[in-house]
Amino acid sequence: MADLKKQLGLVDVFAVAAGAMISSGLFVLPAIAYAKAGPAVILSYLLASVLIIPSVLSKAELATAMPRAGGTYFFIERSLGSISGLFSGFAGWFSLALKSAFAIVGIAILVEVVLQMTFAWRLSEWHLKAIAAVCCLGFVGLNIVSVKHTSRFQVLLVGILLVVLAVFVLFGFGAVEAVRYKGFLEKGWPAVLATAGLVFISFGGLTKVASIAEEVKDPGKNLPSGMILAWFVVTLFYLGVITITVGVVDGQELTAGYMPISLAASKFMGPAGFAILALAAIAAFVTTANGGILAASRSPMAMSRDRLLPPLLARVSGRFKTPHISILLTGGFMIAAIVLLDIEVLVKTASTLMIILFILVNVSVIIMRESRIQSYRPKFKSPLYPYIHIFAIVAYVALIVDMGAVPLLITAGFVGLSAAWFALYVSRRVSRASAVMHIVERVTDRELKTVTLENELRDILIERDEIIEDRFDKLIRNCTILDMPGKQSDEKIFRRVSAVLAKRLQTNEYVLFEKFLHREAEGGTIVQPGFAIPHVVVEGEKKFDILLVRARGGISFSHAKEPVKIMFVLAGSKDERNYHLRALMAIAQIAQEKHFEQRWLTARDTETIRNLILLSTRKRDTNP
Repeated sequence: MADLKKQLGLVDVFAVAAGAMISSGLFVLPAIAYAKAGPAVILSYLLASVLIIPSVLSKAELATAMPRAGGTYFFIERSLGSISGLFSGFAGWFSLALKSAFAIVGIAILVEVVLQMTFAWRLSEWHLKAIAAVCCLGFVGLNIVSVKHTSRFQVLLVGILLVVLAVFVLFGFGAVEAVRYKGFLEKGWPAVLATAGLVFISFGGLTKVASIAEEVKDPGKNLPSGMILAWFVVTLFYLGVITITVGVVDGQELTAGYMPISLAASKFMGPAGFAILALAAIAAFVTTANGGILAASRSPMAMSRDRLLPPLLARVSGRFKTPHISILLTGGFMIAAIVLLDIEVLVKTASTLMIILFILVNVSVIIMRESRIQSYRPKFKSPLYPYIHIFAIVAYVALIVDMGAVPLLITAGFVGLSAAWFALYVSRRVSRASAVMHIVERVTDRELKTVTLENELRDILIERDEIIEDRFDKLIRNCTILDMPGKQSDEKIFRRVSAVLAKRLQTNEYVLFEKFLHREAEGGTIVQPGFAIPHVVVEGEKKFDILLVRARGGISFSHAKEPVKIMFVLAGSKDERNYHLRALMAIAQIAQEKHFEQRWLTARDTETIRNLILLSTRKRDTNP
């Protein structure tokens, strides 16, 4: 599997997340929203901002635990299984790509407005579509050439956009007329709630930054910080800009236009203000389109890596280190949507799909937590678990009800497509277990051998935390682990240990057994209550091995008051004495980790025990 280059920092994450929110939701939608809620549209935007919080927190948690390309798809597939993963992958790609296509159409429309005002030029529908298609090709080329160049372009545009909006807010507050807020809640709270559902999708793009988590440096810190900062900053701008727009523009005039923010700017900044905000709107649509291609193209790539789609889509350009095939596919679909499809109906469908994905993301957090997989270790944990996630699920279901029958029917079609593709293509290629199976194992007390996810998460964490494995880790990866049931005697355990190590070290089993008994007679190897490190010297050269023993029922040692439940057994030749001491130091660091004993005793199987050691935060030995 080709790796994507980690080259995005906190500023890049902030720019992608913020740029995804500041587009039609700010520059076009307020006019439609005002018609539904009146001045109370301000409350609708505030409520929508609050409703997105659970999904921001959920995606931040999942992304720091599993920083992988594909974002939502990857989280849902690993937690709920392949069919749910297929649906989320198709739906997420479709909704992001379509919204990006809609943003590019917005660019073409705004270009027409500027040309009409400046030169009195009018463009036909096909001229607009041609402009949009050319713009789309430009964004595709930029995404193929470099993620870093793409993110720098995104940072520049978002920076300019925020400066323009800041100027709008600073100059606009002085022009606000309080009389325009008269009858603030005249249309009632039901209208406010319904409008919140309409504008909710304005904030939906915030979470798509999780799709590029694999390319983020220090994702445990930069992803949650960038997402939460973007939510806070953009929410302030949304509320400030909407408040000023409602306060300076007459209600009838506001609902009649398609550029409400530019119209508001013209009221206190003149024609220059209208032109500046029109250009800012173009920049906003550019950031949405650019960031949308960046994020959407990672879903087919991630699905291909998991063998849910043909392997061609997982290819990464050797020169540019970007998923060029997936980017081209996404761009091609967007151009087809621009030229052929009824964007308005499909954007509403995309909104429905996005809300369903938010529901599944919140369900995924609950599933991952309740699975108790030890290698699920997010750097950021969403607070108020599980109450905030259950609240979000209920609230999002209520929002979907207002979307209408057509989007729900198309969504059902996506579910059918996912099931059919799974039956025809995926079922013969993939047998990966999801986190749901871990819950099934725990509830039914049946051993279903679902270790693949645990090991995959382990490898992801090793990469995330930049753990460079040393000799001790390599020994642990290949060592034997004995999980002994019931109460045991030390003599019985040493017979079993000797039989295993004798084969691995090519030495005499009975001599090894006598060495262990003699070592215990000389002085106990129990280093702390319940924890023993028996270690002996064997004949030969360049021999060293480790064996782990878990005995939840306890091992009775004649000289110990408490039974031993944790054993690290070491055996090596004389020339390995120096490494013998270094291995003891590594074990000592592991034993001092918080909750180590509890995790050891509650580990579901021997592979979980192995992963517990491999994921320890001990200082790695860089000496050969």
